[in-house]
Amino acid sequence: MSLMKKYQWGIIGLGTIAKEFAENFNQNSSKLTAVASRSLAKAQAFATDYGIEKAYGSYQDLLADDEIDIIYIAVPNRQHISHILAALEAGKHVLCEKAITMNTAELSEAMKLAEEKGLILAEAMTIFNMPLYQRLHSLVDSKKLGKLKMIQAPFGSAKEPDPTNRFFNPDLAGGALLDIGTYAVSFARFFLTAQPEVIASTMIPFETGVDEQSVTILRNDQDELATVSLTFRAKMPKVGIVAYENGYITITDYPRADRAEITYVDGTKEFIESGSTSQALNYEIANMIQMIEGELPNRSLYLTKDVIDILDQMQMHWQKA
Repeated sequence: MSLMKKYQWGIIGLGTIAKEFAENFNQNSSKLTAVASRSLAKAQAFATDYGIEKAYGSYQDLLADDEIDIIYIAVPNRQHISHILAALEAGKHVLCEKAITMNTAELSEAMKLAEEKGLILAEAMTIFNMPLYQRLHSLVDSKKLGKLKMIQAPFGSAKEPDPTNRFFNPDLAGGALLDIGTYAVSFARFFLTAQPEVIASTMIPFETGVDEQSVTILRNDQDELATVSLTFRAKMPKVGIVAYENGYITITDYPRADRAEITYVDGTKEFIESGSTSQALNYEIANMIQMIEGELPNRSLYLTKDVIDILDQMQMHWQKA
């Protein structure tokens, strides 16, 4: 890849995922140059911990830095859209943590502005960036497995039942759907050959009103079915299953998987390995640069839009129940 420049990154929001992003940042094409927080002391401490040269005590100051090309947004979900729009208005490319926006209307507004500004907007969804999934996409396209029939996408995470933490706080857009649910729905949508409709969805709320657990059935016009099962109060193995007429794919720990097992109808097995789980965030960074350089189409954003639409549909079902 021939790059004309070394891209400079800035981080908005300095929580747990931002720390992981900074700790693993390792790209010849890019440099993590600046971080911002509402607390200058917090930004300075973060910058010191990860060898970052600039620290800002306001998000506006970071966006005003002409050296910064790309903003990585890692604030709570409800705050995503305001920071996305501000960064795009400032002429910065944006990689935003999942769920990229609260709903389709917000995402459409952001996509429209990115297009007007000639900038790349993308969601930091590991599934759309891991090399394994590109290998599996090629396998599926070969028709070796036949027609897709069924997908199972479970995700369970046992969270401390504290009404004030971000997982259960409605003011911070808590709930399983906008946290772990984005992975499960993204997994299903990646393999579905067409956008599905939510046929049925049921949710059990936490005491704060946010979704604690849910089960959803998806179906598209190709008669492909998917089930998405989520819980914040119990561990479930993150084992995704994609079943075709001629065999099924099993992907363990599917959000950052680097290995898949294929079991054919005659009982034979095939194993596919690609990439490395430990490099998940670096694949997001590298693909972001390729999209900016025009070497990789930004197809994942349209899958993301489909995912957000499905999340909207699920919530509408709950509201009607």
